[in-house]
Amino acid sequence: MASHADDPREVLLAAAKAADTSLSRLSVLIGRNPSYLHQFVTRGSPRRLDERARRILSQFLQVSERSLGAEENSHAEAAADGGWAEIPRLDLGASAGGGAVAMEETPYDALRFSRRWLRTQGLTADRLSVIRVAGDSMEPVLRDGDEILVDRSAHRFRDGLHVVRLGDALLVKRVASQGFGRVMLISENKAYPPVEVATEELEIIGRVVWKGGRV
Repeated sequence: MASHADDPREVLLAAAKAADTSLSRLSVLIGRNPSYLHQFVTRGSPRRLDERARRILSQFLQVSERSLGAEENSHAEAAADGGWAEIPRLDLGASAGGGAVAMEETPYDALRFSRRWLRTQGLTADRLSVIRVAGDSMEPVLRDGDEILVDRSAHRFRDGLHVVRLGDALLVKRVASQGFGRVMLISENKAYPPVEVATEELEIIGRVVWKGGRV
């Protein structure tokens, strides 16, 4: 049977008291409404704190993430297993609509991924970049404002989600080979008809291997 010291809720309460702060203030600190951590402690909702909340609380309260409920693949374990890879977020958008002119590929920020996770996915950090989706033609798979992880490694082409350059436009589409040197650019949103183009008209920038966005 777990002791109070093993219970993340008890740890959080004790650490908040030791830091002379309230659950309401800590809730605001992690970007939630003031009652969020009170509900976590008293009602068990949410059942677990997410990784970002654990990291912030761990640093602020000077307790381990494990004591706040982190599992073995947590931030701490990732750091012990090769650390984190900073994947550049590029200052451009891949249009999921009628097409958008690509901007200069200038990193303005980065997203952090576990190197262990990247290895399990067969991905190499220095061949990855994160870009934003613009438009609605790939809904519901990709939504306007989602961010996608693009693998620019040289792979033998296979059908799937890719970022492509067509003329001056950067697009994210489902690309399907049609044979005889032609491919189909397919939108998930049926309001946008497929477009068939010759392979020499198209540059495959990379395949989409992950997405993230607001719920």
